[in-house]
Amino acid sequence: MASRIRLEDRECPLSTTVEHVGEWWTLLILHDAFDGYTRFDQFQESLGISSSMLTTRLKTLVADGLLERRPYQTNPVRHEYVLTELGRSLRPVVVALAAWGNSRLTPAERSMILIDAHSGEEVEPVVVDAKTGRRLDDSDTYVFTAGPAASEAMRHRYAARPTTPAEAAGLPQARTEQQIK
Repeated sequence: MASRIRLEDRECPLSTTVEHVGEWWTLLILHDAFDGYTRFDQFQESLGISSSMLTTRLKTLVADGLLERRPYQTNPVRHEYVLTELGRSLRPVVVALAAWGNSRLTPAERSMILIDAHSGEEVEPVVVDAKTGRRLDDSDTYVFTAGPAASEAMRHRYAARPTTPAEAAGLPQARTEQQIK
């Protein structure tokens, strides 16, 4: 299958991530894997996916290093698909996507919620900065910029763009303490 990523986006972590996990069935397979499914027939029954589509997606997930294919039976040989460390590291992303979806529904409309396994209490997933614990959903406070490995094109992209939504809208900015000094 031809890549959907534009040549100029090859270095963008969002673009490369979407190339690996941005497909409908891939996310649903990963979700089932997080719920403990490991066998082909379990995935197929849970998702109602065709054998050929499931085979293709599982091969891709194995090739991308998100799942590991392991034999669990020898006669006949049968394999299971187990999350790798890299695959397990995607769980917070899937949790955040589910939380975003649930945030658009009333509590009575939610078919799946995240709970604390010990207390049974529903939890509200949020993405936070590991150092400060502050939520990252504020586009005025947290913005993307070019990183150390950025190409000239990526540096230009961020140099030419406003750094905050307020700047983009032409609104006056609050001055920082360093600007006041």
